[in-house]
Amino acid sequence: MWISMEAIYVFLGLIALGGSLFTFVDKKNPRRFTSGLFYALYGISLLLGSIIPPFAMGLLVIVMVLIVGLGGLKVGSYGEASAEERRQNRQRLGNWLFVPALLIPLLTIVGSLGFKDVKIGELFVLDQKNITLVSLGLATLISLLVGMALTKSNPLTPVKESRRLLEAISWAAVLPQMLATLGTIFTSAGVGTVVSDLVAHVIPTHSLFWVVFAYCVGMALFTMIMGNAFAAFPVMTAGIAIPLLIGQFGVDANHLAAIGMFAGYCGTLMTPMAANFNIVPAALLDLKDKNHVIRVQFPTALVLLAFNIILLYLVSL
Repeated sequence: MWISMEAIYVFLGLIALGGSLFTFVDKKNPRRFTSGLFYALYGISLLLGSIIPPFAMGLLVIVMVLIVGLGGLKVGSYGEASAEERRQNRQRLGNWLFVPALLIPLLTIVGSLGFKDVKIGELFVLDQKNITLVSLGLATLISLLVGMALTKSNPLTPVKESRRLLEAISWAAVLPQMLATLGTIFTSAGVGTVVSDLVAHVIPTHSLFWVVFAYCVGMALFTMIMGNAFAAFPVMTAGIAIPLLIGQFGVDANHLAAIGMFAGYCGTLMTPMAANFNIVPAALLDLKDKNHVIRVQFPTALVLLAFNIILLYLVSL
């Protein structure tokens, strides 16, 4: 293919590495060297993840964990525009400010639908296995260029702003990748088999409803523990979905994956372990109660979980 998922990761890695260079030279950051090292390692994992040996990648992750655990991650100064400058820019650009944001979903749809199975010569234009993600990456890049043209920004502005946002999110930015990897490790370790045996002893496996109930609730609970539905999905799929829902009841795998992940996201709404969703917003908004976001989301999450159970049961009949 001409544009693969790997190309998107390389671009993200370059952005992260570029931001880390500004962190290294930021004298207002009391931990500029360790902070810069953290984001540089993160950038390297994105840039060279496909060629770094697993053991070396594991060591890289351990170093990142040690940096965070020892308090080596701090924020610096970013030379942001003043409130008056931002107000003047808003007045000058008006509704044109929304164009880059609106382009992202629009171009993603165009890429996903318009470039499916499209080839130049013998090669596909976009990675067909990850066409939506590649389209999203390209849409974001195009929107970035449009935003730079509208605001007349210099090429370093995206790197500096990416650094500012990444440091605001801090260590929570790496959680999705790390937890998804952890889910794969759990599956390889046989946790899915343990879950399957446990379910077989607790619920009547001849009942479609109770198996669906166990799968959806298990997705939510495991997500609450792990902090990410991507970590829960391989475990619950190996333990319940494949042997029982697909193997025994013949449930459509596409329905199962979509609704199962949605059930997992219900757990995301109810746990502080999902720091990038629930703790970071509270920190950015400077809320006194760091768990306020979770308490507000809890009732909605329970309603959505019940809806997902009923929906998956109905489409599985």
